[in-house]
Amino acid sequence: MCALFGWLDYKHIIPHKVLKKLTQALANAAEERGTDAAGISYIRDGKVVIYKRPKPAHKIRFDAPDGTIAIMGHTRLTTQGNQKFNQNNHPFPGHADKEFSFAHNGVLYNDVELRKEKNLPDTHIETDSYVAVQIIEQQKKLDFDSLKNMAETVHGNFTFTVLDENNSLYIVKGSNPMCLLHFEELGIYIYTSTESIMKNALGKVNMLSFPYTRIETVNGDILKIDIKGCIIRSEFERKEDFRYTSWLKYSYDDFEDDYYNQHEQLLLEMCNCYGIDEEDVMMLLDYGYSADEIEDMLCDYSLITDTVRAVKGEEEYEDFLCEI
Repeated sequence: MCALFGWLDYKHIIPHKVLKKLTQALANAAEERGTDAAGISYIRDGKVVIYKRPKPAHKIRFDAPDGTIAIMGHTRLTTQGNQKFNQNNHPFPGHADKEFSFAHNGVLYNDVELRKEKNLPDTHIETDSYVAVQIIEQQKKLDFDSLKNMAETVHGNFTFTVLDENNSLYIVKGSNPMCLLHFEELGIYIYTSTESIMKNALGKVNMLSFPYTRIETVNGDILKIDIKGCIIRSEFERKEDFRYTSWLKYSYDDFEDDYYNQHEQLLLEMCNCYGIDEEDVMMLLDYGYSADEIEDMLCDYSLITDTVRAVKGEEEYEDFLCEI
C-alpha cells in the first residue's frame, strides 16, 4: 500500500509559495499510506526531474522551482525492493518517444514472469512496479495505446500516474483508489489516493473554502490532463482483480484445503504488505469478519485501522465486563 498525490496548475494564478506549501501538505498527509520513502517529479526546461529519498515525507523538503506546472508525487510502504536503495523508490524515470516519470499505488504479481516472457532488459531496480515502465518503454511510445497495453498486461491491484516531458498528467485507474478534484476558479487539478488524504492536505493550505468539482474515475479509466487543463479519456479492459486469485494460482495449486481456508491463509501472509499485523487480521476473522470483507478493507488503510481499533475497543470492554 502506497499513496499517489500531485497537482497540475494550468491557469498559473496561484502563487509559487502556495503551490510549494500544497506539495508539502499533500506529501505529509499521504504518509498515512506509507512512510518508508517519498518522492516527487516535475518538469524543468523540458526535462523530467525526480527527487526522492528513503525517508518519511515530513522529513523531506520538497521544493520545485517557481514556474513548475505539475507535480507527481508518491509515498511508499515497501512491499518489494529495499527502500534504502533509492532506485527502488517512486517515481521512476522512463524513456519512450518522450521522457516521463511513473508512480504506482498497489502490488503487481506477475513482474517476474513478464520480464522473462517479454525479454525485458536486466535492471538493478527490484520493485515490482518497474516492470510497467519497461513495458511502456518496449513499445517506444507513451500514449493511450501503450498505457492500455501495459494496464492489460500487468496483474495485480494498481492505480498508476505518469507525467511526461510536456507536463501532461496521465492517470490509469485500476482497483486502487483515486480522488481527483478540479478547482476551475483557481485553474488547478489536485489528486490524492484517498479522500481523507485530500481533506487533510487541503485543510493545511486553506483551499477547502474554494469551489471544486470531483472528477469521477472508475476501474478501467485512463485520463490525460494536458497543459491547458483539458481532460481526454480512454479506457482499458478491466480484468478479474488479481489481489488474491493470483496468489492462489502461483502458490496454492497443490493445496487440498478449501477456498476459504486458503483465502484466510493468504490474508495472513500478505497483510504485512499493507502495513497490517497478522494478529489484527486474526482478530477480525475471530470477531466474525469474512476474508472477503477484510480483503476489501486492506485497500483502504484508514478503514481497516479504524475497524481494528473499534474491535479492540469492544474486546477490551467485554473483558472489563467479565472482570466485574
